Amino acid sequence: MRSLTPGWIGTGKVRAREVGDVVEITIDGLTTQAKYYKPLVYEFMRKEWRGARPSWGDHVVEIRMEHVGEPPWMDLDNLAKALLDAIKGYLFHDDAQVARLLVERHEGERERITIRVFPRGSQGPG
Repeated sequence: MRSLTPGWIGTGKVRAREVGDVVEITIDGLTTQAKYYKPLVYEFMRKEWRGARPSWGDHVVEIRMEHVGEPPWMDLDNLAKALLDAIKGYLFHDDAQVARLLVERHEGERERITIRVFPRGSQGPG
């Protein structure tokens, strides 16, 4: 089991925390350009992430895009690929380890993207 990091890491658009085996990353705001997210999240992971090191085995990745009003015109598969590329090497070694991938879009109270990553077979999110 991974250590528990108290609270959120990061003060900019990208923040992250660990709760048990779950790593949660949030990105404030939305853009229609999925490619925008890869360098944004990658730089956060490279410069600020001090949590769990990459692990082997199967992982579950859940990506949730929340929008206000009409959803942005963005392909969710492109968003997922950009985000997986950004966290690869930090939370798992290779995206071939992703055994379950859920990508969804919902209307919410604010525009943001939430990523949850945890080992397959663990309890996962609350």
